[in-house]
Amino acid sequence: MLPSILGDKFMTQQVRLTIDGQEVTVPEGTSILDAAAMLGIEIPVVCYHPHLTANGVCRICAVDAGWRVQVAACVTTCTDGMEVKTNSEGVVRARRTNLEMLASTVNLEQAPDIQALLENYDADQARFAGGQKRDVPVFDDNPFFIRDYSQCINCWRCVQVCAEDAQYAFALSFSGRGFETTIDTFMGQGMTDTTCVFCGQCVGVCPTGALKPTRQSLLEMGKSPNEAMKLARLRKRKKKPK
Repeated sequence: MLPSILGDKFMTQQVRLTIDGQEVTVPEGTSILDAAAMLGIEIPVVCYHPHLTANGVCRICAVDAGWRVQVAACVTTCTDGMEVKTNSEGVVRARRTNLEMLASTVNLEQAPDIQALLENYDADQARFAGGQKRDVPVFDDNPFFIRDYSQCINCWRCVQVCAEDAQYAFALSFSGRGFETTIDTFMGQGMTDTTCVFCGQCVGVCPTGALKPTRQSLLEMGKSPNEAMKLARLRKRKKKPK
């Protein structure tokens, strides 16, 4: 029989907390988001993706943990004795305001999950109607997908999946500061001049219409399925490296 000290050393520490009045015990290091899910409590998310590193950018998952400010549930780990409120008046008001500001800046017409949140939180999309819109040209610089950053919410998903979380291509990153922050390539190069391998994973994790397959874009422009296929193939031939 192994000494008890070894058992204690390799045993995962547990913490107990309360979420919306329900007690739960979870392994140390568990996020509030995951702990809530164990209780069947769904905390809304926008930037978070279960297969990518959480970064707490959007703050839609913010909850009241008894601290001075609300915390992002996706990146905040549970502590012993913590009391969390996921749907208090202040939390709901903060989420509604964040969604309203997002809608005032970004074109969310092709973001069904965010549209559902806007409706669920009774957000007034015209509340900040006088704010500056993110208006940038569409990048159609490769045969496989387009980049429309007027629909981009800077969630980091595409950057993460292109980097350490999956592909290790590092073709996408950030540029600019503040309101001017946007997803970009190194030195603003076209996608075919970057380290992009056109795996499509960035398109797959995008929660809006910011990254879209070329064929889908052509169909939305009114092209028939046959026309879209022919045009996409033509682009590949034209842009094939010599």
